[in-house]
Amino acid sequence: MAVSLAAAGLIYTANGRRLIDEVSLELRPGEVHALLGRNGAGKSTLLRVLAGELAPQAGTVRLEGRPLADYPPRELARRRAVLPQQETLRFGFTAEQVVALGLYAHAGGPQRQRRIAREALAALGLLALAERKYPSLSAGERQRVQLARVLAQVWEDTDHPRYLLLDEPTAALDLAHQHGCLLEARRFAASGAGVLVALHDLNLALRYADRVTALIDGHVLAQGAVRDLLDRATLEALYGVPIALLHAPGEALPYVAARPRGFRRDAGTPAAAPAPPDHGNG
Repeated sequence: MAVSLAAAGLIYTANGRRLIDEVSLELRPGEVHALLGRNGAGKSTLLRVLAGELAPQAGTVRLEGRPLADYPPRELARRRAVLPQQETLRFGFTAEQVVALGLYAHAGGPQRQRRIAREALAALGLLALAERKYPSLSAGERQRVQLARVLAQVWEDTDHPRYLLLDEPTAALDLAHQHGCLLEARRFAASGAGVLVALHDLNLALRYADRVTALIDGHVLAQGAVRDLLDRATLEALYGVPIALLHAPGEALPYVAARPRGFRRDAGTPAAAPAPPDHGNG
């Protein structure tokens, strides 16, 4: 039996436009797999198809060899958890109560829910906020509470691998909490879970991911081990700007820096360059 969350030949079309174009991807237990690409490349759409939220027009998604659509919702919720790009919760729940919502599909009483919720909060350095009202938190704090919620959903080891699908979890976070978020993703993967994370920051992906899928206009530009992406021509095709690979002493991996055309710090402020197209599908 295959042990992975695997997609093959996915095609997803909306409003006459193909947002996902023949994409295959395998998320394995024990690894962090990063989705990269510009705005509109298809990262969020692909993540929603892999989560079972959207049904593809062609291709398959299988969880441990079984079609995703065959899983009852409650069983699927115990096996995989999803952090969407945006949250809209505005009820006056405490942070701990929000995290406990992730345990809705699980058996067990209030004591178990409280224990897991507080363990998940503690893992993200949020225990001091447990009794704070969720709407009173900053955007970054709410984002971390939501991450604790999806961690709680698949917190405990079971007889089956668990999968965590994260859509831009670092978007509202400061530098320290970006690294804290991805360190927790790495720790979770080390416990035997598979973590798929859509990111905009290539340097974070290089340092925390094991494998990468790079998307452009809905199709796969590059896929493989993270070091396979360290090719300037590939990176420039992916992001549409000149790229420099900078090597710091003692660092095994380079840092990736964009070099926008027409910009020089000593030449004053350049005229605004045209923005790349944003097709709105992640």
